[in-house]
Amino acid sequence: MDRIEEQNDEEILDDYATTAGNLLDSRTSQLDDVLNAKLEEAFHHPTSQVIIHDVAKIASEHDPIDLAYAVTRLPASYRFIVYKNLPDFQAKIIFMINTGSNTRAAIFREIDDREIKNLLEKMPPDEAVAMLDDMSDRRMKRVLDLLDPKKAVRIRELQRHDRNSAGRLMSNEFFTFPMHVTIGEVASHIRNNPGIELIRSVFVTNEQGHLIGYVPGRNLIVNPHELQLRQVMRPVFHKVTADSSRDEVVDLVERYKIPALPVVDDEDRPIGVITYEDVVEALEDITDETIANMAGTAEDVSEHDPILKRFFWRAPWLLVTLCAGLVNAAAMSHFSGREWFAVVPFFVPLITGMSGNVGIQCSTILVRGMSTGELSAGTRREAMSKELLIGLLIGLVFGIICGVVVYSLNEFVVHSQIDSLSLGTTVSCGVLGACLTATVLGTFSPFFFARFRIDPAVASGPIVTAFNDVLSTLMFFLVARLVNLFI
Repeated sequence: MDRIEEQNDEEILDDYATTAGNLLDSRTSQLDDVLNAKLEEAFHHPTSQVIIHDVAKIASEHDPIDLAYAVTRLPASYRFIVYKNLPDFQAKIIFMINTGSNTRAAIFREIDDREIKNLLEKMPPDEAVAMLDDMSDRRMKRVLDLLDPKKAVRIRELQRHDRNSAGRLMSNEFFTFPMHVTIGEVASHIRNNPGIELIRSVFVTNEQGHLIGYVPGRNLIVNPHELQLRQVMRPVFHKVTADSSRDEVVDLVERYKIPALPVVDDEDRPIGVITYEDVVEALEDITDETIANMAGTAEDVSEHDPILKRFFWRAPWLLVTLCAGLVNAAAMSHFSGREWFAVVPFFVPLITGMSGNVGIQCSTILVRGMSTGELSAGTRREAMSKELLIGLLIGLVFGIICGVVVYSLNEFVVHSQIDSLSLGTTVSCGVLGACLTATVLGTFSPFFFARFRIDPAVASGPIVTAFNDVLSTLMFFLVARLVNLFI
């Protein structure tokens, strides 16, 4: 039974990438479209009474999780109306846990501190921390002062940790018992604490409080109640500290398929647990951030943001591309009028296109290897060497092909006044030089950013791409000048 549960969890992670590739055609995305259409139709009725009636009917017929995703496409003023018309308080809690930061912020503007306090008291501490992150510091302090002191302490303990650390991912409400406790006593304690979610395991400690093992939930059911935990527990091979990075947690859970990863302090005492659900949420955040860095924008396409705001999300990154284009234009203007430069500008799109794709391929392959853990410190040099050799091979093969094609066209078709051998050699060597430049930049930039704790995915973004275009173009001009001198 345990093995089946672990296999189910394993399937969640193994199928994650495949599912992500089919999002546009998925059942959930189609449901979001249908639900969004219903809500938009309800909000376009002429009177407020009809709106409230229709929205309440939709809210009662659909899962609050689906509503939480659907409202992100609505204007901010409509989101509170959906929240207000949810059928019960538990539905509101589920809705707030699963919706986005902008929706929470819009709802917080409409409800008072006491209602927020009531929501937080019914949530796990880690979800409550995510909620509090979406409000101002002053209001957060007021709400925490209203909370039950024990709940507030647990929340503040989680808030002390870095946003992208294991301490933020974990829940500090879990079950842990001394090893001499019997299964019957464990069952009684769990029944008496219904507010604490029962994960797939309970943890076992020794007399000093150090973590020494865990007991799967199934073992608590099938074994006699008089057995002590030390007789049925299993050893803990993998654990993290609260300061461990989010990426380290994801790597451990993904590799070893751990349904509940314990978090310990410096003295090896358990202070929290990270479940598969927490890791899936972390994977979604990592994916969002990586794609945003690669695309050069952090905007959320699902949010109902004004066009101007989305423009300003993209503009700074595109400004870098504009500057790169102006540098290329200035370089071309500097060399214009010289005899050897007469036909060079016609091949600039070829050079930037080839070099851009070569550079993106190099950086993407390496970034993927770094993100999946396939590329370690021990294999880094070998991977870099292979990418450089592949770049050299690409430059040689495609450089020769381009040179032969350009030579043949000029010699047998165009019949221009320019020497065909000189022109073919210029293009061939230019492609080789540009591909080598792009390969070097695409190979070293991910490791450069990683060294300074910047997401390596930036190496596939607009900044490095623009820099690559400038360097490759200048390399082509340099090669063209040298060929003209020696041929």
